[in-house]
Amino acid sequence: AARAPGGAAARGLFGGGGDAGFPQFTPNAHRRNLPVNWGLRIVPEQTAEVVERFGSYNRTLGPGLHLLIPLVDQIRYMHSLKEQTLPIHAQSAITRDNVVVQIDGVLYVQVMDARKASYGVEDPMFAVMQLAQTTMRSELGKISLDKMFEERDALNESIVRVINDASSAWGVQCLRYEIRDISPPEGVKAAMELQAEAERRKRAQILESEGQMRSKINLAESMKAEQILKSEAKMQEIINQARAEAEAILRKSEATAEGIERVAGVLHA
Repeated sequence: AARAPGGAAARGLFGGGGDAGFPQFTPNAHRRNLPVNWGLRIVPEQTAEVVERFGSYNRTLGPGLHLLIPLVDQIRYMHSLKEQTLPIHAQSAITRDNVVVQIDGVLYVQVMDARKASYGVEDPMFAVMQLAQTTMRSELGKISLDKMFEERDALNESIVRVINDASSAWGVQCLRYEIRDISPPEGVKAAMELQAEAERRKRAQILESEGQMRSKINLAESMKAEQILKSEAKMQEIINQARAEAEAILRKSEATAEGIERVAGVLHA
């Protein structure tokens, strides 16, 4: 069996006591606590056990009851086929614009082929975790800091694609990868906060200026409407006055004509 990694590298990968909410990662878990072959073996659901006969691969046992030859057949590897959660602890990465960030994530993997997971690599889960770390650094080096926050989903998908291209030979599939936290340096964080504050002030000033402009437009339109109403009222007043004068002249002329007719009638009589 391979020795578990130690020293600073192991502490960086496994985080000492592990992350809260995540089970403690055990290297070479598929080779630990292997059952003894008594001739009759019951394999639990979502479990696969690899059997060797005379030191070479014989078959993979699925869930159910199996008959084995004692002393000849040996259960060498035991894999869980459930989806497993692997924490990718915080590590340093350099973006395309040369900003050093601390980033961590969560990897969701599942053993798809127990034979490949047994013979393709010494420890498939440890290999996938190492691959996730190197892939994350590589993918982060292709984008800038601003794009990292904007394109987190695309970054997750890219990491999953690269991991699956390499891990298919190990019988392990990466179902998804989620970035949990991105921590830029304090100076960059302060600059980002100042930039965000400046953007908020800029938007506030734009909204205020737009409000003032709209207020002036409304005031001008109101004054225009008021002048139009005043002019229409004045025009209507002049029209009414002209109609009244014309009516007065008409009545006066009718009265004059009637008076003339009466005088003429008297003279003829």
